[in-house]
Amino acid sequence: MRKNYVLDTNVLLHDPRALFQFKDNNVIVPIYVVEEIDKFKRDLSELGRNAREVSRSLDGYREENGSLTEGVPLENGGMLRVMFTQKELPRELMNQHLADNRILALAMDVKEREPSMRCVFVTKDINLRIRADALGLVTEDYENDKIENPEVYMGVRELEVGKSDIDAFYAHGELPLPEGTNGIYPNEFALLKDRDAPTHTALSKYNAAKARFVPLLKSLKEGAWGLRPRNKEQSFALDLLINDEIKLVTIVGKAGTGKTLLAIAAGLQKTMEEQVYQKMLVSRPVFPLGKDIGFLPGTVEEKLNPWMQPIYDNVEFLMGLSRADKKAGRSYRELIDLGLVAIEPLTYIRGRSIPNQYIIVDEAQNLTPHEVKTIITRVGDNTKIVLTGDPYQIDNPYVDSTSNGLVHVVNKFKHERLAGHITLTKGERSALAELASNVL
Repeated sequence: MRKNYVLDTNVLLHDPRALFQFKDNNVIVPIYVVEEIDKFKRDLSELGRNAREVSRSLDGYREENGSLTEGVPLENGGMLRVMFTQKELPRELMNQHLADNRILALAMDVKEREPSMRCVFVTKDINLRIRADALGLVTEDYENDKIENPEVYMGVRELEVGKSDIDAFYAHGELPLPEGTNGIYPNEFALLKDRDAPTHTALSKYNAAKARFVPLLKSLKEGAWGLRPRNKEQSFALDLLINDEIKLVTIVGKAGTGKTLLAIAAGLQKTMEEQVYQKMLVSRPVFPLGKDIGFLPGTVEEKLNPWMQPIYDNVEFLMGLSRADKKAGRSYRELIDLGLVAIEPLTYIRGRSIPNQYIIVDEAQNLTPHEVKTIITRVGDNTKIVLTGDPYQIDNPYVDSTSNGLVHVVNKFKHERLAGHITLTKGERSALAELASNVL
């Protein structure tokens, strides 16, 4: 049976293509949503671009197919309508957000006006879903961009094999897939364990072209830019980061696992030492933790300093600057002035083509799937891109642990030979940081 889907503003701002994601059902856009979207259309942010795309889509259907109030057909067989209502909510369920009140009232009106069709109110606002439920409305989150399996792909597994298999792996540098091994992905790592002697192990990576497990890169012993891995997961991450054949790397991990530091160390190694890339570009989305402090004075660089400071700290740590060096004026600026490192916000990446660079996008969990697609499609010839983040530390109100861009990329690219992923679980920042991450 066809349904009426009433969309909230945040659904369209999150995904402007949401108008076309409800199969052959009716899609209803409250006029109050159009009014709210109008407030965003001049923004230069991703929300502004999405608002403009929604407005263009609605206007296009109006010009080509007639009145949106009466309803226009969608390509998938459904109907698109823009509606308003004279109905009022019960006084006890109204609040100071006038637009929310009117949108809920319209959903109630649609339900009562067309009782033969199931009415579903779609919003990403949790509290609005609760209010809608109190009114007796069927309500849903917008889940078109949520991954089917909310468990993040780890990128590593343990395999029990015989002693002869591990001995053959060390002797010949490869091992065919053990019998019964299913669902293995390209560039997935495996800890091979002797089933009779658990301490007899080997670290390996699945090579899809050979359909065999192979050893990690020999250069891992030397580390990257003086930084050596402290555990097996960091070894796996560094193997992906310094492997020139892998063009997309995703690293997920809680605070203190070393994901950003490892990525920057590998970037400096590949850019300055090996000169595989011309420049290392480091970027991150601008989302404050806690209450924002408002507009900041100064140049663009001065405005960005509070958000980019973690990147500066990591670069200076890898440069090995002493207190005396810093007093003498040495800093990360040396690498920027040489043109070897660029640190900038993601705001300016749209429309660019970026060849011959090592790109690191930190805090990628704050990106939407659409934003992350925009970033990856900027990658030019001989460019490698690394996405790092923690899906459980999200500051963007429009995404969650299952719909953010980082998790989206991990699950979409795990079948591809050009991509690799690892999830870091062991904190290495300090004993206190690891304890706080686990306990608090």
